[in-house]
Amino acid sequence: MNLSRRAFLEHSLLYAALAPFASQAAQAEGMKPRAFSNTQGSNMKLSRNEYDYRPPRLQDLQTASDPLIVLCTLLARADNSPLSERRRDPGFLIDRDGQSIQDPAGHDQRPAFDSPVNVSFEKWGEYWRKVHGPRFLYAQKPQDGGIQRMVRYDQVHRLAFGPSKGSSLPYLPPVDNDGELFHTVVDHVPAYRRPDWDGIAYLGFKSTDDMGAVFSQPSLAATIIPEDKAIFRELAPVLSRQHIIIPSATQRDPILLVKTHQRRAGLSRQEFQHQWLAEHADLVRTTPATARYVRRYVQLHAIGPEQEGQPFWHPASSKIDGVTLMAFSSLNDLEDFMLSEDYQAIERDEQRFADAERSDFWTAMGINVVNRIQQEVATPR
Repeated sequence: MNLSRRAFLEHSLLYAALAPFASQAAQAEGMKPRAFSNTQGSNMKLSRNEYDYRPPRLQDLQTASDPLIVLCTLLARADNSPLSERRRDPGFLIDRDGQSIQDPAGHDQRPAFDSPVNVSFEKWGEYWRKVHGPRFLYAQKPQDGGIQRMVRYDQVHRLAFGPSKGSSLPYLPPVDNDGELFHTVVDHVPAYRRPDWDGIAYLGFKSTDDMGAVFSQPSLAATIIPEDKAIFRELAPVLSRQHIIIPSATQRDPILLVKTHQRRAGLSRQEFQHQWLAEHADLVRTTPATARYVRRYVQLHAIGPEQEGQPFWHPASSKIDGVTLMAFSSLNDLEDFMLSEDYQAIERDEQRFADAERSDFWTAMGINVVNRIQQEVATPR
C-alpha cells in the first residue's frame, strides 16, 4: 500500500482499523481484487447506480449459508450536542475549514455539515440515505472489482417515535396524583432520553479478505473519509459474525428492533455467545409471539478486540458482545411483540447472560442499499 493511500486510511478510526485487512487482501490479489462472476454483461458490471446492486434489477445473485462477516458500525450524527452529552471521535465533527470543532455547542462554530436546528435530524437522515449512500457506491469504480465483493449494505435509521430503553412500552400520558390529565402540557412534557446512536451502517461480506478489498480502494479513502468526518461525530465498528436464526422471506422488512448486548459479570465473551446462540435463540424462535410477529431474527456475534491498540478497537463498541436485529412488517407488530408475555419471558432469559443495565435497545427503519443474496437461509449452528 503506497504512503498516500495509507495516510488516507489512517485519517479515520474506522478505516485505520480496516487497514490490516486491506493490506492482506491487496497482497493476496496482487493489488487488484479478483473479478466477481456476473452473467448480466458489461453494462450491469460497470454500473454505478445503486439500483443495479440489488433485486429486482440485479439478477446475478449468490447463496450464503455460512455466517457472513458483518461490519456493524454504530454511528452518531454530527450535531451541536455538548461533549458532556455525546462523545466525539478524534478528528470528527469538522468545520468548513476541515478542522475539528473544539466545542460543538459553541455559537461561533461553522460546522461543515450545517443545518437549521429545527430540522437537523431530518436533514441528516435525508443526506445519509439520499446522498451518502449513493456516494459510497459511486466512489467504488466497478472495474476495480471491490464493490462486487460486498454482498449486503443496509442503512439502519433510528426512529425516535419507536420503543427504546429510555422510553419503553407501554406509552402512558402524564397524569396528576388523582390519575387525571393535566389541563396544560406546559411543564409536563416528558424529558427526551436519546439513545447513544442514530443508526447503523450494516455491511456484509463473505470473508475479511472481501471486506479488505472494498475498503482498500483509494477512491473511498479520497472521497468518503472526509465526508465521514463531516456528517458523523462518532463511528463505533462492531466486527461480527452473523448467525441467522429466522431468515427473512423478502430481505426488505422495514422495521427493526436493535439490541446491543453486554455480558454479565463473570462470563467470558465466548460463554456469553454460547448461551445466547445455543440456548436463548431456540427460546426466541419457538415462542408463539415470534411466529406471529417476527420476520427476521439475527444475532451478530462480536469478534473484534476487547483490548485497546488492536484493529477495530473502539472505546464504546469494544464493550459490546453482540447485537440483536429483529425485523417486523410494521411498528404495530414490533410494539405488540414487546408487550406480549412471550417477550417478557425472552427478556428474563436474556438476563441470565446479558447485563440489562449496560445493554441497550431502540427502534429503527432498515433500508436495503446493496443485496447480492438470492434467498436468505438460517445459518448452521
